[in-house]
Amino acid sequence: MLTPCEIRHFHLFAGLGGGARGFNRGAARVGNLVARFRCIGGIDNDAAAMRDFKALAGVPGTVLDMFDREQFTAFHGHEPGPDWREATPQDIQRAAGGERPHIVFLSAPCKGFSGLLSETKSKTAKYQALNRLTLRGVWLMLEAWADDPPELVLFENVPRLATRGRALLDRITAMLRSYGYATAETTHDCGELGGLAQSRKRFLLVARHIAKVPPLLYEPARRPLRAVGDVLGRMLLPGDLRAGPMHRVPALQWKTWIRLAFVEAGSDWRSLNRLAVADGVLRDYLVVPTMFRGGLGVRGWDETAGAVAGESLPLNGAFSVADPRAADAAAQYQQYGVRRWADTSGAVTGQSAAGGGAHSVADPRCPGVLHNNAFRVVRYADHAQAVTGGTGAVGGCVADPRRDGPTFGKYAVTPWAEPAGTVISGSTTGQGAFAVADPRSGMAADRGAYLTGGHYGVVRMDEPSGAVSAAACHDNGRWSVADPRMPAATDNLVAVIAAEDGTWHRPFTTLELAALQSLVDPEEQLELDGLSDQAWRERIGNAVPSDAAQAIASEMGRTLLLAWSGQTFSLSAAPVWVRPVAVGLSVAQGAAA
Repeated sequence: MLTPCEIRHFHLFAGLGGGARGFNRGAARVGNLVARFRCIGGIDNDAAAMRDFKALAGVPGTVLDMFDREQFTAFHGHEPGPDWREATPQDIQRAAGGERPHIVFLSAPCKGFSGLLSETKSKTAKYQALNRLTLRGVWLMLEAWADDPPELVLFENVPRLATRGRALLDRITAMLRSYGYATAETTHDCGELGGLAQSRKRFLLVARHIAKVPPLLYEPARRPLRAVGDVLGRMLLPGDLRAGPMHRVPALQWKTWIRLAFVEAGSDWRSLNRLAVADGVLRDYLVVPTMFRGGLGVRGWDETAGAVAGESLPLNGAFSVADPRAADAAAQYQQYGVRRWADTSGAVTGQSAAGGGAHSVADPRCPGVLHNNAFRVVRYADHAQAVTGGTGAVGGCVADPRRDGPTFGKYAVTPWAEPAGTVISGSTTGQGAFAVADPRSGMAADRGAYLTGGHYGVVRMDEPSGAVSAAACHDNGRWSVADPRMPAATDNLVAVIAAEDGTWHRPFTTLELAALQSLVDPEEQLELDGLSDQAWRERIGNAVPSDAAQAIASEMGRTLLLAWSGQTFSLSAAPVWVRPVAVGLSVAQGAAA
């Protein structure tokens, strides 16, 4: 008989619950012992994230500010209000529902250690207070269960913590060891642990309580990174309302769409440097149908400028300059980078915007772009294309001149004065007595009302339109307009521009970022709290990928089952946690029910 063993996990700095969701899905078995993972709670200071936590983790989260008073003042720049109080170890216990966890997972705020933050700014009082919050969170957790410590503690953060936060990390390690833990540090790619379509390098510190868990903890198996198209290809096209509001295409500035279209797939903004510019304009392309003289022109550094007028703008003349004193291009972090459909994405962060990195994809599913030979009709005198198992509308038609009678040609129309073809049971599908040229249509050429109805009519921008009727449509009246308002460079809009490679270079949607983080299956919808894409993206980018957390939880569960079954040694092909991959540890013993 299989014996279920409950493994309780708790999450500090839990965010929206990506890690908790993954831990709930952990699976482990040693002999007849089978792990059953259960989340007992989580803590974060973001109320919206805690509402998402309940949806993803299945249990309520607790909104709690874990700053001490000094840290609060340094971070916010003012004293806390009269209702604020410092968190205590008892608050941590209450957040766990009075239960004791076997595993505690911490993913502390990482902005102070991130490489996206300058060294100077990271040393300000605000970010130093945020960094110290990490240490305080660990202390609160250890004190909350000091009489019965959690068996395993996992601390996750950005890789730069090991260097920029070395002093703080040493204090955390010393604190854990004083409570009886053995610790190990490493940097892993969460994409490899979870088999994701993104590469996400993270720092992991693992602590094992020596007295309670004698067996060693081994590293989860690594899996190859997947192509981003493996995930996105299973989703509806961006903008499809059936996928919900999180799958809408972000509205970008017009100039950003143009830049994305010129970026080579797999590259970034540096592709724009390869565009040929002659006399201040793009030599090989027209950016818009009509331009003023020299529009978007760029003057050479050693050239004379044109006359400066009251409307000296980049769009209406050569009013820009090729300044050779540009900052180091390598420091721009791949702005406007476009991933190939078969490539792995970069790490999803809270700032995953098209202008901030390689956060766009060359989507081969460009709306309105057909595959080669689609609906191709071969001339009767030409040779056919290769016959394939999928030959249908793709290169599978012929212009047959042998139209001999209404019963032969598909969709044949019989003249009014001729006999019909044979009436067959399928006469409604384009064969047999299918159609007739009925002269009683009333569509005579002298039909004045039709001729003057304005079908497909286009109204000038400075003219009034006709009366709007319930049936107003572009093909039954003057229901189109000659709109002269081409988008300005800074206008926000959603555009589909087929790039040179025939794909749609576009930003990832918020739902796609969540799918790359394995927070939602590609075929499913996800509804996070609120209505702000920016807030959604920040919480998604801060989340721990669920599939990576599941792999870690499964390995931890196996170690706990070994400890609870009395085994203090297990034969493994791999060293402990920080070194290469472990193979399956144990074979089921005895008969399984």
